[in-house]
Amino acid sequence: MSTEFKNITYVEDGHIATLTFNRPDILNSMDEEMTGEIVSVIEKLRRPGDIRALVIASTGRCFSAGGNFDEIYRLIEDYDARMDAYDNGRRVIHGMAEIAMPVIVALQGDVYGLGTSLALSADIIVASKNARIGDPHVKVGLVAGDGGTLVWPAAFGLLKSKRHLLTGDPIGAEEAWRLGAVSELVEEPDDVMPKVKELADKVAALPPLAVQYTKRALNHTMQRAALDHFEFAMALEQYAMTSEDLKEALASIKEKRKPTYNNR
Repeated sequence: MSTEFKNITYVEDGHIATLTFNRPDILNSMDEEMTGEIVSVIEKLRRPGDIRALVIASTGRCFSAGGNFDEIYRLIEDYDARMDAYDNGRRVIHGMAEIAMPVIVALQGDVYGLGTSLALSADIIVASKNARIGDPHVKVGLVAGDGGTLVWPAAFGLLKSKRHLLTGDPIGAEEAWRLGAVSELVEEPDDVMPKVKELADKVAALPPLAVQYTKRALNHTMQRAALDHFEFAMALEQYAMTSEDLKEALASIKEKRKPTYNNR
């Protein structure tokens, strides 16, 4: 069974569902519409029925470039759009923490921003050695509020997360694997999906309630943390969205010049 969307594809095959980002021409960058489609799938699977594993994959060379400048400019000017983006981001992270079956991410290429928050919220991550994992919110004057300050410390530890979230520098998949933030490392992008399918088949063949309840126990701490932490981080991102420094960061990148920040 498949469901039609504009920005993603969603297919159910036996006990395994696959959600695939399908905007390779813009590096699978996320906007309100695409995030809404992802949310609709995640929330649908809160009642899994016969589905025992969810694979999240992507087309093209980049898993997701995160947000884009046009979307940020739109959010700066449109309060209602900011609130919608806030709500969608919250529903993605809460949904990933609450979804019943294991979620396996196929990281064939680089991932940034909200894409990284989604990937690090998964239960199993298979990554190609070439992939880079990053959250460059601070580089454009924003707070890593859409889950970054929650899922990075859970995956990498607090000190390592500070190193990358406070600078916006990405981390390579090999180092992420060495630190335990990537479950399986493969040589090439084309090797990712075969390994993901192997793991999805293995999970789907097990007694589903045992797997789902084990996941529920493992995710309990994150669910509780998300209720408090995520709302605070998103609120701070809303403050940053109205800052002069945000506009200066975007302008300097667009104009390829050194920025001048005024802490306002």
